[in-house]
Amino acid sequence: MIKTIAICKSQVFPKVIKYTDVRSYAFTLIFVSLATATPWVLHQFHLAGPIFLPMHFFVLVAGLLFGWRAGLIVGLSTPIISFAISGMPAVVLLPQIIAEISVYGLFAGILREKFNLRVLWSLVGAMIGGRLTLLSAISITYLIEGAAYAPLSVYAGIVGGANPLAVFWSTVALSWPGIAIQLISIPLVIKLLGTIMAKKSREPTGLG
Repeated sequence: MIKTIAICKSQVFPKVIKYTDVRSYAFTLIFVSLATATPWVLHQFHLAGPIFLPMHFFVLVAGLLFGWRAGLIVGLSTPIISFAISGMPAVVLLPQIIAEISVYGLFAGILREKFNLRVLWSLVGAMIGGRLTLLSAISITYLIEGAAYAPLSVYAGIVGGANPLAVFWSTVALSWPGIAIQLISIPLVIKLLGTIMAKKSREPTGLG
């Protein structure tokens, strides 16, 4: 029963890319560009990127669509490129954000590609793994610097020096809109793309 609910035996995605041709890099560049540009756009409308988690969205989708390599590379690259272009995220938060969203992409890809979990369970597993990584990163920062920082600590009214667990919980509690958007929309996006790809594969090529 549990296996039936969790495992997906027949699936269009992930279309695992192994970076052996130019198209692999093109797909990765597209996702990094989307994950970098969307937070900037949200800021122009005074919408807090850390609340709606646009970086997380595209990193998770990259892992689910193209496997753990793509998820990991998009997760590693996006915060660095975003910081180089716009100065966001803040330098004090950059290491922990790199660690957090890299794990999102990595876990989403591994759970989908290696374990054949359904999209929703792969998504939930990746979210848990990424947030545990964030908690670890906040705790390490606290031990080294004597201060705990997180993307949403300012919005929560919690400043550096607070208990790492409190800072972590403020991030999780205030990012619920982004979490809800991901849980609802990402499975729908993957299903829609899978339907389109399956339909195209059934279409006659017109050859012969």
